[in-house]
Amino acid sequence: MIDKKTALILIDVQKGLDEAQMGERFGGDVEGNLLRLLAAWREREMPIFHVQHRSTEPDSALRPERAGFAFKAGFEPANGEPHIVKEVNSAFIGTDLEAQLRNAGIGTVVMGGLTTNHCVSTSTRMAGNLGFETFLVKDGVAAFAGELDGEVISAELIHKVALASLNKEFATLIDTETLLAAL
Repeated sequence: MIDKKTALILIDVQKGLDEAQMGERFGGDVEGNLLRLLAAWREREMPIFHVQHRSTEPDSALRPERAGFAFKAGFEPANGEPHIVKEVNSAFIGTDLEAQLRNAGIGTVVMGGLTTNHCVSTSTRMAGNLGFETFLVKDGVAAFAGELDGEVISAELIHKVALASLNKEFATLIDTETLLAAL
């Protein structure tokens, strides 16, 4: 149930995920949808958690000394909004995110960010497994094309399969308009 204690968790909305090396992307106006949700959460003074990936991979755009590590414009944490830095795919591993949520009495989370099949999926699965009522904003996530045994897998297929694997098992999928109407 969406209420004043429902946390919005924004995952890896960082500049480095705009780089051309990422390839084909599918997911629509993810940033626009997430900015609308962020504004609605702030207006209602509901809890917001910002998750940022600090890569340890040598060539990653998300290394802390690179420009790509920064949040995309408009997604910087406001004063008092928790900022979680992670080094793995899950926002819950190696961080105090779970403790912060529980200490704040939060039982419901809404997840969005980048990418559908990596950090968003892993964090959403863990949120569900940890017992949080979990919603995933299906138009607030995007995926990039991948490769398997020399075959390119489209970003659209990866995105849809990732959403389908999370749906009803780990999270309830919801779109931005429905979520805004529920606030």
